Amino acid sequence: MDEADKGYNRGRGSQEGDGEAVKVNDRRRFDPSGNPRDPDPSEPPRAGESSPGAAQPSGGSAEASQNGPEAVRARAEADNEALRKELEVARKRVDELARAFQALNNDREEFKQRLSRERERMLDVEKGNIAQILLEVMDELDLSLQAAGNDDSPLARGVRLIRDGILSKLQTLGIERVDPLGEPFDPNSSEAADVEITTDPAKDQKVVGVTRAGYRLKDRVIRPARAKVAKYVKPADA
Repeated sequence: MDEADKGYNRGRGSQEGDGEAVKVNDRRRFDPSGNPRDPDPSEPPRAGESSPGAAQPSGGSAEASQNGPEAVRARAEADNEALRKELEVARKRVDELARAFQALNNDREEFKQRLSRERERMLDVEKGNIAQILLEVMDELDLSLQAAGNDDSPLARGVRLIRDGILSKLQTLGIERVDPLGEPFDPNSSEAADVEITTDPAKDQKVVGVTRAGYRLKDRVIRPARAKVAKYVKPADA
């Protein structure tokens, strides 16, 4: 028997003499049938595993900190602040739209007023054009009455009635007769057709005669009057 066999027998004999069995820890997770084994409480945990009886680190403290009153209050304040900002932006937008609508409405009203004024002006122009024909007829009737003088014959009375009737029709159109006799000469409503020398300073630059009546439509003169204007001259220079 060689030395190796002798050493092996001595070790085996010592183990049999001691009477102690070798303990083997089976750390397999599954039994030979393939079923999972229950963990052994006395077995030390593997790396990355915790013992069954050990307290597991829980996220309860973190979850509690996230769901606590302070966290809820902070989230509510953040939400309220976001809502306030959104409300402020919406309010500014509404104000801008309201101002834009007001400006548009003002422009529309101004346009309507301008259109109305332009329409009235065009109507006045047409009335003035139509009145020119009647004014020529009025001039002929006036000349006829001037030639008749103080004649009170039926013919003169008839001519006077016709003239007054036409003048009434003109007044319904808004046309008024302008008679500047005795008034200071106004170049805006009258034109000087003749000049008369006078020694009376009170008559200077006054209308002393009208050869053709003038007419006005509202504030616009559609035909100026033809007037004779007095001019003052000192008696020594007359």
